[in-house]
Amino acid sequence: MNFTANDLINLQDYPIHVKGQRHQKLIERIRTDLAADGCAIVKRFLTDYGVCALKNEADSVSRNGHRSFSRTNPYFTQDEPSLSEDDPRRAFFDRSNNFISADNFAPSGALRTIHDFPSFDPFIRDCLQEENFYRYADPLADVIINMAETGNGFPWHFDTNNFTVTLAIQNATSGGEFEYAPHIRVDDENFPEVKKVLEGTSNRVRTINLEPGDLQLFQGRYSLHRVAPLSGSIPRYVAIFSYVQKPGMVGTPERSKQLYGKALPIHFERAGWREDSYLD
Repeated sequence: MNFTANDLINLQDYPIHVKGQRHQKLIERIRTDLAADGCAIVKRFLTDYGVCALKNEADSVSRNGHRSFSRTNPYFTQDEPSLSEDDPRRAFFDRSNNFISADNFAPSGALRTIHDFPSFDPFIRDCLQEENFYRYADPLADVIINMAETGNGFPWHFDTNNFTVTLAIQNATSGGEFEYAPHIRVDDENFPEVKKVLEGTSNRVRTINLEPGDLQLFQGRYSLHRVAPLSGSIPRYVAIFSYVQKPGMVGTPERSKQLYGKALPIHFERAGWREDSYLD
């Protein structure tokens, strides 16, 4: 089926394709929210038809998702016995999730139609105020769908890429709230505050409930975050668009295997390209 952006995106309320006062006002509001806590929400960014189209596409490829069950720390690194036992790098939690990788989505599908809409990337770039702004070059991860089912959750973690853009597609029967500690690492790793979040004693954690069709811009490399456990027969679908500050960036082979069950030659060829020194 052929889609147009007008079918899928609520361009009537959010004319991201037309420069003007409404366009600029939306961008300024998002910039303000991002500066305040690293997160901005655009309610009902998708049309009802768009939500339905994405839901149907997710259903059609859900069998190809990579289900994984493991124990991870917030950095997706191995245990380091040389560190003290209360170091957050040694705090491991059960992780159970399912990612439908980017190679499952056709150029003519609903998800790629939104991603490839000529005005979409410039709009996101303007909101983020990024001069160095590139699509994630990872062929498994530039645009994916996270599918979480009963009992699944994604424990506290930092993202590999600098910014993450998501579209809520379908909520679970219950649970699945998005919780985050904004800007917890900006100038350094800030291990003491990370430790408080993991222990449940931090006063910096915020909770939001996304609804189908909502657009979220989130600085996930700098803000510790998690998805709470879910219950019920309905899976939670969230589309994830990723952008970075350096062209050609891809995930590490280890991270790719963890999330998608495989690594491609490009992941090994470009390992170590990242410019910052934060732990992954």
